[in-house]
Amino acid sequence: MSRVAVVDIGTNSTRLLVADVDGRELTEVQRESVVTRLGEGVDATGRLGDEPQERVFAVLETYAEAIERHGATERVVVMTSAVRDAANGAEFAAAVRDRYGLEGRTLSGDDEARLSFLGATAARDPEDPAALLVIDIGGGSTEMIVGARGKVDFHVSTQVGVVRHSERHLHSDPPTADELAALAADVRPAIEAAVPAEVRERARSAVAVAGTATQCASIDLALDPYDPERVEGHRITRERLAELRDRLAALPLAERREVTGLDPNRAPTIVAGTVVLLEVLGAFALDAFESSERDILWGVALDVD
Repeated sequence: MSRVAVVDIGTNSTRLLVADVDGRELTEVQRESVVTRLGEGVDATGRLGDEPQERVFAVLETYAEAIERHGATERVVVMTSAVRDAANGAEFAAAVRDRYGLEGRTLSGDDEARLSFLGATAARDPEDPAALLVIDIGGGSTEMIVGARGKVDFHVSTQVGVVRHSERHLHSDPPTADELAALAADVRPAIEAAVPAEVRERARSAVAVAGTATQCASIDLALDPYDPERVEGHRITRERLAELRDRLAALPLAERREVTGLDPNRAPTIVAGTVVLLEVLGAFALDAFESSERDILWGVALDVD
């Protein structure tokens, strides 16, 4: 058994998992997530901004202390879409290494997809022959992975993300119907171009990981405080998701931050998240998804061991 620490520096949030890993068994010791929006402005400027970087560094200070306190013997930092896309991404990764002694690993889209699928299916029957779609909506990219019997058959990373697409399309507060329609019209062709029709037809159920899915589950359950055990496996139909989109999109940001079950820091991007998730389900002709806390953090931890 190994004690593994995984830090995921994403486009929208910076997250920590410390866990004991024994084969395919994983026991969480500590899990944290802070919205840091590292990808703020990257779509427009091509560079990581100074303020977003400082937000991440402040969180890494506390995470580094927790990793030391728990005595993790394996320590991995993964960096995703914002770092890949930014002209100064390599400089940021070097700063993470020099300041905190954490050697960053910038994941390719293929790596993200494989590890997300590994995490999402960790507690499922490895011999299940039914094709499963795993949806991982991030700040700067969305991964869609289809597999069965614990193995990936198809995976793709698209340049569709809640920070990126909020900045592109949602300029009013609350967003207008035209802005929401433009966002959806941007997302659906990107999904359909990235995933062949025969792959979309093959998947008959979906698990969605990461903040959009788990926050939708938390809102649907009106959780206060957040309860990961209730979020895990919670099923939301496409019809119900559309209702959540309409409810959230109708609220100004200040009121959206007050919605029971929603992390206030995710209020700026949750509307785009619901639109993206709806468009993925629509493209795959699926009528529901299950939310899951078992995501890329789990996948990396299991992969390390």
